[in-house]
Amino acid sequence: MIRTWFFSILFSLSLTATAQNYFQSAPEESRLKLVFTGDIMGHDTQIASALATGDQGYDYHPCFQYLKPYFDDSDLVIGNLEVTFAGPPYKGYPQFSSPDELADALKHAGFDILVTANNHALDRRQGGLERTIEQLDRREILHTGTFTDPIPRMLSYPLVVEKNGIRVALLNYTYGTNGLKVQLPAIVNRIDTALIRQDLEKAFLAEPDFILVTMHWGDEYQRIESRAQRELAEFLFEHGADAIIGSHPHVVQPIRGNRKGDLVAYSMGNFISNQRNRYRDGGIAFELELVKGPEGTEVAGHAYLPFWVYKPETKKGTLFTLVPAAIDPDSIPTLQMTAGDVNRMKQFLQDTRTKLEGNREVNPYWMD
Repeated sequence: MIRTWFFSILFSLSLTATAQNYFQSAPEESRLKLVFTGDIMGHDTQIASALATGDQGYDYHPCFQYLKPYFDDSDLVIGNLEVTFAGPPYKGYPQFSSPDELADALKHAGFDILVTANNHALDRRQGGLERTIEQLDRREILHTGTFTDPIPRMLSYPLVVEKNGIRVALLNYTYGTNGLKVQLPAIVNRIDTALIRQDLEKAFLAEPDFILVTMHWGDEYQRIESRAQRELAEFLFEHGADAIIGSHPHVVQPIRGNRKGDLVAYSMGNFISNQRNRYRDGGIAFELELVKGPEGTEVAGHAYLPFWVYKPETKKGTLFTLVPAAIDPDSIPTLQMTAGDVNRMKQFLQDTRTKLEGNREVNPYWMD
């Protein structure tokens, strides 16, 4: 069970004494497995594919069917929502609005938290931002990064969640919003070092065991992090971040460090999208395990799961399905991959392993 915390302002910041659920005594050692994914996108072809399943209306559940067991085996699953749920007309690039059924499928797949501060947060202006938040709230999907007005941000940011006796503070920022300006009172968290420093100071008031910062940053399609990313990572660590998770480049970038206070996954690439060029047709899930004992909370380990976006053609149209790239396609007859599909998936796996050499890879044990 996930518990969330709220801040109150009364002359000075203080943590409220009431959580959503009652306290339970923590065991001598607690563990928490978090899984992060990259960009959840909604191109036109994906919207059309959600009508090709044979069921009435839009259905995105087949997209995540092979990853759901892995997510179900995790404690917290966190993704970067790079679309809006602004309602019809539904549209992909350059200004995304996906059917609400995508949110249903993400919830069913196992996503617990979606971060929303990214360059597409304002694709449908303030109305789209507000409706996206409304749809996530209706489905009880936790979210952070964008806000309808300053009060929700004041009360619930940073987002502080607790599970398995481990309390995590989550922050989220974006480099920009594609030139679109937010209209007050709405808020999109922008990368501003003065603001981030204040938010990190506020996070400490919740006495978290671990502080995570998710950043929408970097240069698109560049497989090595930029100097600006490295400098910003140093700033975040200097001011209290324990780990940094990045998105936006749409390709996998390096994972560097392995301890609390120096671990950064610069970019996880795409989670699901219609980008088909080499390096962009898949991504990774970044797995982070925390352990809390009498001496505090540390990183017990981290790993990555590479997966490829498979687009099978059916009589009713194109479908989208995420497949762990390390599996033997012949072991899953329903995949029916062509030789070309297999070769492209293997190419993505080889590229990803080369880029992340030295990091542990998750074995897709649940598909045996």
